[in-house]
Amino acid sequence: MAFALASLGALAAPQPVAVIDRTTWPEKIDSPVAFDVASRAEVLSFAHALSASEGLSEAQLAERLDLRNINMAAINDLRGQLWARLWKSFDQAQQSCEQDASFCFAIDSQADLQQQAAGYQVDKDSFYIGWAPAGMAFDEAYLNELLHAAALFPQISSEVLRFTEAERNGDELNDRVFLLTFDGGPTPTQGRTDWLTDYLRRQKMSATFFVLGSSFANRRDKPGGDDLPALYQDQCVGVQGWEYRSHSQWRDWQDSIRRSVSLVQGELPDDYVPLFRPPYGQRRSDAQAFFSAQNLQVALWDIDSQDATGRLTAEQSAQRVLTLMLLWRRGVVVFHDTQDKAQTAVPWLLTQTAQSGIGWQPCRQFQ
Repeated sequence: MAFALASLGALAAPQPVAVIDRTTWPEKIDSPVAFDVASRAEVLSFAHALSASEGLSEAQLAERLDLRNINMAAINDLRGQLWARLWKSFDQAQQSCEQDASFCFAIDSQADLQQQAAGYQVDKDSFYIGWAPAGMAFDEAYLNELLHAAALFPQISSEVLRFTEAERNGDELNDRVFLLTFDGGPTPTQGRTDWLTDYLRRQKMSATFFVLGSSFANRRDKPGGDDLPALYQDQCVGVQGWEYRSHSQWRDWQDSIRRSVSLVQGELPDDYVPLFRPPYGQRRSDAQAFFSAQNLQVALWDIDSQDATGRLTAEQSAQRVLTLMLLWRRGVVVFHDTQDKAQTAVPWLLTQTAQSGIGWQPCRQFQ
């Protein structure tokens, strides 16, 4: 999860970040059916981890998450949402079971999925047994990330739970459709942002770049700063506020957003989109009236590359994203164009999914 505990004075040890070596999966994801097989496996594995966590007491769960106090109401809310999403994912993934029956069971409802997940395991003689331990380790670590964030909600808000239905996180996208987004830019002239926007145009793709007002202004005011319309040509530009800091505790959070919107909309009238991406996912619970008055939507995410943590390599970041794409089958992917990892991770991801039947949402259609 992308949230800053230390910034709010909450002392907690950093949670391990979920990583996986996808070479443990024995098949190429080179067709829609192959995508579905890997998707069914991922859903069942994660569902098993979620089911097992529900047997823990509050004290046991707090110990597992390394927290003194946890918000069980928020955790249970998240669990309910996870089960609903898992059932939707599995139901769509099992539509191709006639073409390949791997990981296909008689599951006709969310209740069936929860029952099957409780006793799910990969047989020792299975073709997929080499993947099973790696998959389960990833899913347990990823579940801990989600539960940890929910345990702190709403004192420390994050992307894992929404305050209102007006906030968007990608769950509303169609099956196999993903939106590519980048945070924290732009970089100085001829930097990583330039490389990524040029690469995407060459791939005939678009993404939403959430910019910081201060970085945007610094680039504009430097020599060559009049290239901003060319930089973001065919892309979409939203805002993250003036600085990359929590907008839940910052007294000037409203001015931060207004200044950024005014600047970006003025410089890029054709590329600006009315979306606000809260740094660390942190925003105020009572902020919706302000966003509505500003004609802004809060744009969260549900597939986090963790490329800014410093704990993952570019390849690990890309493999994490692919695994979460298989799990959720739709959603908003977040990278950081200020990090060099995206230059390796994004091309790898596009290559790996080129024949999988997925689609990338044109950024203009996500408004």
